[in-house]
Amino acid sequence: MSKPLKILFVTTDLPPFSKAGGLGDVSRSLPKALSKMGHDVKIIMPCHGVINEEKNDIKLIKEDLKVKIYNENKINFRIKKGVLDQKLPVYFIDKYKYFRGRSKVYGYGDENQRFLFFCFSVFETIKNMEDSWVPDIIHCNDWHTGMIPYLLKTKFSKEEKFKKTRTIFTIHNLTFQMGKDWWTIDKKEKDDGIKKMPDFKDRDKIDLLNFSKRGILYADMINTVSEQYAQEIMQEKFGQELHNILKTKHKEKNFFGIINGIDYKEYNPKTDPGLLVNYDENSLNKKSVNKANLQKSFGLEVDKKIPLIAMATRITEQKGFDLILEIIDSLLRLNLQLILVGNADPQYKKIFKELSKKNPKKVAVHLKFETKKITGVYAGSDMFLMPSRFEPCGLGQMISLRYGSIPIVRETGGLSDTITNYKPRTGKGNGFVFKTYDSKDLLVAIARAIENFKYKKQWINLVRDGMQESFSWEVPAKKYVILYRKALRNK
Repeated sequence: MSKPLKILFVTTDLPPFSKAGGLGDVSRSLPKALSKMGHDVKIIMPCHGVINEEKNDIKLIKEDLKVKIYNENKINFRIKKGVLDQKLPVYFIDKYKYFRGRSKVYGYGDENQRFLFFCFSVFETIKNMEDSWVPDIIHCNDWHTGMIPYLLKTKFSKEEKFKKTRTIFTIHNLTFQMGKDWWTIDKKEKDDGIKKMPDFKDRDKIDLLNFSKRGILYADMINTVSEQYAQEIMQEKFGQELHNILKTKHKEKNFFGIINGIDYKEYNPKTDPGLLVNYDENSLNKKSVNKANLQKSFGLEVDKKIPLIAMATRITEQKGFDLILEIIDSLLRLNLQLILVGNADPQYKKIFKELSKKNPKKVAVHLKFETKKITGVYAGSDMFLMPSRFEPCGLGQMISLRYGSIPIVRETGGLSDTITNYKPRTGKGNGFVFKTYDSKDLLVAIARAIENFKYKKQWINLVRDGMQESFSWEVPAKKYVILYRKALRNK
């Protein structure tokens, strides 16, 4: 039997402490699955200002620590500690200037400086852990942690403590590579990923560092969050100028795709306290009570016969909202109701607010993402719309199936890996899929879903089959362990 691994999971977002996006779901569920398999897992994250330390029983364990960032830049910080689900230790890097003094998790002008400090302080935090614990694997998640593989290879691996430690870098969305939009940087100033680090106090130069590029170049193993997305980002169209590096890593067999899972205890319509009425695949009549409640709460006509389509996501161009706007007039001529929930980019806020005012019987919007209420949207809707231009993995389609809301998706990334097109004649498939990023194709997919909704017996079978599918973390966690062991064999 293989020896259990010591795994350090480094993230910038982790519920219930903070929740800013899909990374939070992965950061909560994957470490739990790895721990359940018998591995020794610890988590490190920033001590964000949004975290309620008293409520989450977070305690100070070390203070007056100093991290040296090259040259003579020494920065003081503290370490706090909490627990995830009464078992997994979570270490919080506490620095008021960069984290605790901020009112949100992301979105500041000094992002590179903040998270470069964070990456350096991860190593100092390891040195101050109880029982001289040293990880076999440091699992780094998204660009904010991308400097960790670079720092390990170029600096900390020279120390005896870290000589055997290896890194894996997980790309959750390649669009985000650093604290500013990478495509806005002049070609001559772009980070090549190997140059010597600038002085930490020189923010102009620090702002040019491409964390993701350095993570990819120096990590022992790289993966992304679906097999299809791994193939896509090795192409120029989706590769965000890093496709050639990823292709090289793929040839070396150090780049993989592993689809995310969902926590079936967290997302369970049978026990979910956020629902008006709980239900499962054998009591779908109770789901209609949640639909009526959702329609009522959004000011829509309460009618179980009207197909209710929902979107709960960031309202951005990536998520296909331009396609929706192109066909909105045709869409609103169909017998349907549409609910949009999520934080909206400025260019969409006004448009969708006005759309709902003009069409109050058909369109309702709530331009804020509230985690506690979101499962009520899944439970109350008949269909869940995800027409993304690209989608590294996507959790919405898996959660919607769990709650009996049938996905309408574009065939891309993780959507392609999890949703297959429904064929009424055979009963095969679990959603409605369109291939080309084209508004007419989207309209056809929605029309197909609405037409199939009329046939209640077949629709109930489709819903029931979807609710019984398994997208748990058990299989992905095993695949990650294989990757960890492969990384440890790399020298």
